[in-house]
Amino acid sequence: MLRNYLKITVRTLWKNKLFSGLNVVGLGIGMAAVWLMVLYVVDELSYDRFHAKADRIVRVVQHAQWSGGNLNLAVTSAPYAPALQADYPDVEKTVRFHPEGGGTITFKDKKMDVPNIFFTDPTVFDVFTFPFLYGDPATSLSKPQSIVLTKSVAESLFGDAGKAVGNVVEFSNHFPNTVTGVVEDVPANSHLQFRALRSLPDKYTSGWQNFELYTYLLLREGSDYRTLEAKLPGFFQKYIRKEMGEVDYRMELQPLTSIHLHSHLDYETSPNGNVATVSIFSVVAGLILVIACINYVNLYTARSLKRTREVGVRKAIGSHRLQLIGQFLTESMLMAWLAGLVSIGLVTTALPYFNQLADKKLSVGGVSDLLLAATLFSVLIGALSGLYPALVLSNFRPVAALKGLVSNQLGGITLKQSLVVFQFVATIALIACSGVVYRQMNFVQHKGLGFNKEQVLTFHIDNEAVRQRVDALKERLVQNPLIESASAASNPIGNNNIGGSGMFIEQNGVIPTHTQIVQRFAVDEDYLKTLQIKLLQGRTFAGSSKSEQEKSVLINETLTKEMGWNDPIGKRIVYYTDAANHTAEARVVGVVADFHTYSLQHKIEPLVLQLPQPADKDNLYVRIQPAKTAEALAYIRSVYRTFDPAATLDFHFLDDNFSQQYKAEQKQGQVLLTFTMLAVLIACMGLFGLAAFAAEQRTKEIGVRKVLGASVSSIVLLLSRDLLKLVVIALVVATPIAWYVMNRWLQDFAYKVNLEWWVFTAAGLLAVGIALLTVSFQSVRAALTNPVTSLRSE
Repeated sequence: MLRNYLKITVRTLWKNKLFSGLNVVGLGIGMAAVWLMVLYVVDELSYDRFHAKADRIVRVVQHAQWSGGNLNLAVTSAPYAPALQADYPDVEKTVRFHPEGGGTITFKDKKMDVPNIFFTDPTVFDVFTFPFLYGDPATSLSKPQSIVLTKSVAESLFGDAGKAVGNVVEFSNHFPNTVTGVVEDVPANSHLQFRALRSLPDKYTSGWQNFELYTYLLLREGSDYRTLEAKLPGFFQKYIRKEMGEVDYRMELQPLTSIHLHSHLDYETSPNGNVATVSIFSVVAGLILVIACINYVNLYTARSLKRTREVGVRKAIGSHRLQLIGQFLTESMLMAWLAGLVSIGLVTTALPYFNQLADKKLSVGGVSDLLLAATLFSVLIGALSGLYPALVLSNFRPVAALKGLVSNQLGGITLKQSLVVFQFVATIALIACSGVVYRQMNFVQHKGLGFNKEQVLTFHIDNEAVRQRVDALKERLVQNPLIESASAASNPIGNNNIGGSGMFIEQNGVIPTHTQIVQRFAVDEDYLKTLQIKLLQGRTFAGSSKSEQEKSVLINETLTKEMGWNDPIGKRIVYYTDAANHTAEARVVGVVADFHTYSLQHKIEPLVLQLPQPADKDNLYVRIQPAKTAEALAYIRSVYRTFDPAATLDFHFLDDNFSQQYKAEQKQGQVLLTFTMLAVLIACMGLFGLAAFAAEQRTKEIGVRKVLGASVSSIVLLLSRDLLKLVVIALVVATPIAWYVMNRWLQDFAYKVNLEWWVFTAAGLLAVGIALLTVSFQSVRAALTNPVTSLRSE
């Protein structure tokens, strides 16, 4: 029986090569798209799950809100970890990270710029699972000035990673670090991305409100992080309340495995993913598969009119309904299996390009695993997709089937229309979502940031001696017309690493007893000029004596508004100067226009600018002449080598710094656009099948109309009118769905575009245009058919 089914199936498929090909290719594209999307979603869900103790690791973050503002920080201060471990028995171990340990590593005659080096505690390998290749994880970071390298860095410096342990590397020839271990490179699915780990220096033992470290807790087995979190208000009362005053403060414990998709705080270690995006992509994958299955049903049903007499003959000579169902399901599953083979070819071919598009390192299993998965998936899809046509076709009455009077039995009109509406709803929603994503990405790339980011580069000054002479370095640089201006600062902006700090800010003429959290940024007197930031009130640091400069600060508009100051000049600000909680007082001498220090996903925070100490002048900003980039970079290197002959410089342009913060969203937008195009392509195949179905149903009607004088255009309009109605219905349904999804997606941006009605209208019109182009081929073909041919037989 099965052999007979297969023979008939092959003959049928070969006889209808065009429609069989459309079915196989359409379903294959849909299955391939689903596979790629599933690989993407599984990778996003896998973040940080490779750690052996992942279910017991949490990160400490903090939230606060007061009348003048709020904070939502991924960082805490140095005392949090030891105090939490001492006060709460649920905490077994703690580990802290500070992200600013990178620089130029020198070993003999080899130099290497290594960003993403973290300072951390010796307990890091007790808490996290980073496989050791060489060295002892228990003691590797127990001594000061120790460093553990990742395999790739060790191989670059030593050739053989096994030779690294025991050697001494230097940071700018002033900070020797002993290599005590080598670990495997950090997996891509880790939110902590480092290239080396250094022992945490004593200088990172600052006060409670110097927020610059990431704090992780390893809970004891059996402990529930929610139970511990409920006890943390007492921690605030004990250690922090006195300085922060009356604020709505909350410490949160984030499970390690939820950070990548659920955490979007200020000062994240790197841009995270988004659970909403994963949900959207999962829905998109499901929609594409459903659209492909609908296409199968439509195309299969459209061709079934040609087989009504075959069904009638089979029933007349004694075939049972189950036998007919078996025949049609065999055809469906064989066609789906062929589509599965097509999908394997598409996935293996497209995966490298998809990885580049999505910035991933996805892979599929071996050939046998791939074939098995494709077979099982194809059989399932074939059975589900072919069940409806099989039930309908096998239910034909023999007499009606032999006479060809079964048009209305091929599924109700309402069902077919519903399927088409569903396809258009999905297509219009995907087009609209892609349009909104494009507008938002264009907005964040071109919105004014409050300064001129073009032609400004930054680089880190590793050498302590050069920092002491940075003013002389600047003076040398600006002597060349290639350099418009230069400035030194404590941090590069655009990288989300300007920490928050608690300051006592004058209110109603007195210094309060509690602090306010603000961004604290050290810049020299040329910073405003170099970045072309506007001064709104008062003066800059320049032109005043050194003693006056040390007691002066600039603030931004946001801080002025939050404090309610009409005249901020002369207001007092008291800040901590060291870990011993010594304080100093400064006065506001100027107000600068608000400017972004990070991406538009984050709103502008209150900001205090003050002059840096020489040791803090470790980032140089240089504005260069347009169209002279290569010459300017060569000149900067040559000048810098006169101050530090052994240095190598790692340049970063400010516009690139900010662009990197939107990299994930841009990649997601590109993925969404690609899959939207696939969905449109598959939907067009379905419309082609529907048009063929409609034309075949109305062949004799068209012939009669032509005999009676109907024009080609009137017949095309007749065949297209019903489709246009369905598109309008789909537009009405798709618009609120797309609006809701995009409104949720935009919530991750503090500054965003408005959801305009015309975007959704344009998506609908585009869908109409695509639909009409697709249908017009079959409509024109039917309208041009010789009426004699269509009316020749009953």
